[in-house]
Amino acid sequence: MTKKIGLHIGGRRFDVDVENDFALFLEHKMSKDFNIEGNNDLKLLLQAYVRKTHELYVQEQKIEEITKKLNNLG
Repeated sequence: MTKKIGLHIGGRRFDVDVENDFALFLEHKMSKDFNIEGNNDLKLLLQAYVRKTHELYVQEQKIEEITKKLNNLG
C-alpha cells in the first residue's frame, strides 16, 4: 500500500506516492529540511539536496573504509 506525501515548492504542490513503511521515515526527514505546512523556495530545496548528498558521500566513504579493512583481514 502507498501513501501520498506532498510538499509546496515555489508556490506549487508536489505529491509523491511512497510505500507505507518508508512514508513515516520520509515524513520525519522532510520535516527537518522543509516547511511541511507552508511554501518552500527553490534555494531551500537545493540546500536540502546538497545536505543529503553530503550525507550519502560520508556513508559511502565509511562503507569503502570498512570494506578495505575486511578485505585486509581475509
